[in-house]
Amino acid sequence: MALVAETDAAAGRLRLAGDCRMADLPVLSEALAKVRAAAPGVLQIDLTRADEFDIGPAWLLRAALDEARAAGGKVTIEGKPPGHFAFFDELPDAGPAAATPPKERWLIRFGRAIDTRLASTITALGFGGRTLVTAGTAWMSLRRLRLPSVVRHAYETGVQAIPVVAVIAFLISIILAYIGLQQLRPFGAEIFTVDLVAIGVLRELGVLLTAIMVAGRTGSAYAAELGVMKLNDEVDALESLGLDPFEVLVLPRVLGLVIAMPLLTIVADAMGLAGGALLTGLLIDLSWSQFLARLDTALSDTTFWAGLIKAPVFGVLIALTGTMRGLQVRESSRELGRLTTVAVVQSIFLVIFADAVFAIFFLEIDF
Repeated sequence: MALVAETDAAAGRLRLAGDCRMADLPVLSEALAKVRAAAPGVLQIDLTRADEFDIGPAWLLRAALDEARAAGGKVTIEGKPPGHFAFFDELPDAGPAAATPPKERWLIRFGRAIDTRLASTITALGFGGRTLVTAGTAWMSLRRLRLPSVVRHAYETGVQAIPVVAVIAFLISIILAYIGLQQLRPFGAEIFTVDLVAIGVLRELGVLLTAIMVAGRTGSAYAAELGVMKLNDEVDALESLGLDPFEVLVLPRVLGLVIAMPLLTIVADAMGLAGGALLTGLLIDLSWSQFLARLDTALSDTTFWAGLIKAPVFGVLIALTGTMRGLQVRESSRELGRLTTVAVVQSIFLVIFADAVFAIFFLEIDF
């Protein structure tokens, strides 16, 4: 049935009957303009006898309704709205959001951002929970634990990372010792530079610098490796063979990094103390024996363990973030690059956040 548009300009009423196709756009536009001009404060649309709408006429009708609402007019619709309206509601800056007063739009965007973050958090917790369940079942069998894969990942993430971690820790400790020495010298307290370097490196800097380096090096590698496997349908192939991707791909990487992180932290601590000893020896002529004697005085029983306890936790956070983002890659290499970047950024953020939580917890328990 062809479109029939009946207007009651005085009442601001438009009655539509039949199908509204793209060819009927001029008729619909003219009818809407006539009704709006005669009664700008009212817009009544009667769709009780209307049938199918093409997307163009539906968009025009929706735009007229939103414009009338934004102007404060009285808008009523009788009958079933076109099905395209539901699609328009999903578009950004379209539908009801476009008619929302500017002062309220920021609240809508804020609510959507919270909803997105909450969904992302739930997804991450579900991923971690599934990994934990997989680990619980894998412990029952060495074959399912895949020790060769765990050893390979521990070697790649641990042994191969020793040079860069050692150099970074050595240089940062030299910088820390130099700054501390400059600040303590006016008070004649240069000897306390040893305390500053030792406590700073062993409790915080050693493990934190190691975690940040591993997040950039290993977290990105995990995300890229699994992302490429997703693009090549290798993960789907594993599932079709009856293998659990979490058992084959995720768990060995997590265990490998959990093993490697404490070992790398010990290396970073040793190199950090060596850097501090070198600088204090050069600037205040402090011998190695004197440095070690002061080191023994400065350190408590918990100083070393306060840093080492954090290492496995940081390893779990980095590994889970990298593998989760890698398995989320879909359809394109651009998505691979984006999620790899997200994995690195989120890993570093989680490491620093966890370190802050550890600092508060250790302060409360006097550890």
